[in-house]
Amino acid sequence: MMTKKEQRLRRSRQTRLRIAQQRVARLTVFRSNLHIYASIVSDDGTQVLASASTAEKDMREQLGVAGKGANVAAASIIGKRIAERAKAAGVDKVAFDRAGFAYHGRVKALAEAAREAGLQF
Repeated sequence: MMTKKEQRLRRSRQTRLRIAQQRVARLTVFRSNLHIYASIVSDDGTQVLASASTAEKDMREQLGVAGKGANVAAASIIGKRIAERAKAAGVDKVAFDRAGFAYHGRVKALAEAAREAGLQF
């Protein structure tokens, strides 16, 4: 039997192959119980061009004492941030890599906020 993590990674493998063929930067998302992380990875997969997460110091201060980064509101802030940082790095088109996570809740909120902030995918 596969663990939950192995199942998620198995789901993500096909997506990553498809994105690699498109030759565009990918916006990859990781969601833990406490935080959500987003990174823009270059089209050849060798370097991270931009990243944002709820674990960053200023983000934790903004989220308040509890520092809860595990909600939809926090995810949309990260979506906006990653879009701004991507633009600063000169990236405007990306492929969305949800890394085997369901396109629902926090992952969906992050994607939609990034789209609204002008990132194309």
